Amino acid sequence: MNKNIFFERRLEILVMNALLRGGIPFIIMSGIALLLYFQGKYSDAKGTFVASLIAFFVGAASIIYNIEHWSLIKRSGVHFIIMLITIYPILLLSGWFTIASVFDAVKIFILFAFVGIILWSLFFILARIFSW
Repeated sequence: MNKNIFFERRLEILVMNALLRGGIPFIIMSGIALLLYFQGKYSDAKGTFVASLIAFFVGAASIIYNIEHWSLIKRSGVHFIIMLITIYPILLLSGWFTIASVFDAVKIFILFAFVGIILWSLFFILARIFSW
């Protein structure tokens, strides 16, 4: 098999997996947000939609850990950068936090990084226990 065809096919599979992993929760949660909106629960609808965006990007980016020829450090670094350019701005724009200064944005970044480290560590331990 031609190397380019193999690479293109593998890339197609990764993209499809990313869309499935991120898209399914996004569609379900966006549907819930829409129902809440039509019920007049605008704040709940917005929060649910924001959560659906976060679920989409986290789910889609998880395919990075399926790239076996990358080291764990590279996969983790790329995943962090993707989360930084997607999730962090969503958090800043979500309305979930009061942002009155740059210091507030830094505090949100610290929370973002802390939660990321905790979740990464948890999933690392679970992957070792269950041989994922």
